[in-house]
Amino acid sequence: MNRLLDVRQLSKTFIQNGSVVTAVQDVSFDIGEGECLGLVGESGSGKSTLARILLALERPDCGEITLAGRSLLALKGSALREVRQHMQVVFQDPTASLNQRLPIWRSVIEPLDNFPQVTPSFLTEVRHSRRAAAARLLEMVGLSADFLDRYPHEMSGGQRQRAAIARGISLGPKLLICDEPTSSLDVSVQAQILQLLKTMQAQLGMTCLFISHDIAAVQSVSDRIIVMKGGRIVDRFASRQLMDADRDEYTRRLVDAVSE
Repeated sequence: MNRLLDVRQLSKTFIQNGSVVTAVQDVSFDIGEGECLGLVGESGSGKSTLARILLALERPDCGEITLAGRSLLALKGSALREVRQHMQVVFQDPTASLNQRLPIWRSVIEPLDNFPQVTPSFLTEVRHSRRAAAARLLEMVGLSADFLDRYPHEMSGGQRQRAAIARGISLGPKLLICDEPTSSLDVSVQAQILQLLKTMQAQLGMTCLFISHDIAAVQSVSDRIIVMKGGRIVDRFASRQLMDADRDEYTRRLVDAVSE
């Protein structure tokens, strides 16, 4: 399997109340093309800071990130913007990516408006029409054309997250980062969104980084799992090895928390 994302020795500190706080410390991992890597840890483990670094929203103190062989930390301006089309994100709260003042189709289509030269294979027949492209994207995530002119407040949480996923896949990105995409949803809806993500990955051959505090959710969608605690990776394994005897004590605690 070819590597798509390669992360080496990332570290990031912040100054908080006059003290140095280490959010990420010497983190290294890779993700292969077409693979889903799960990243799990409790609040404060450093996983969200790591996601922001990968998305170039934060700069690390040291380390290296390469996407498809290109160094992300060396890029600026238009070069960084060009690479960003290949790396999209689905946030925990879909209101972070859906404009509350726009009908849903216009939010879904916005990435394609920003990169008019991009035409993913699944939009070839409809790319000429913004509205038709939005309808195709909504259909792919299980929403009918009836939702095109709805506003986010007229949709349920699960429906909004489906629309956010449609937006996330609209450019056919090489890497989709899912940052706690189900934690704000009801349990039954969580299962539907997890299944949708698995289906999208299989259909589009996407590479995913799935971030969550819920190790059961992570296992259900991931090929491999890395576990973070206190800014460090403390365990890494294939998903099928979650219950093996050699798991780190912290990993076992995360499993026990799901069982309670």
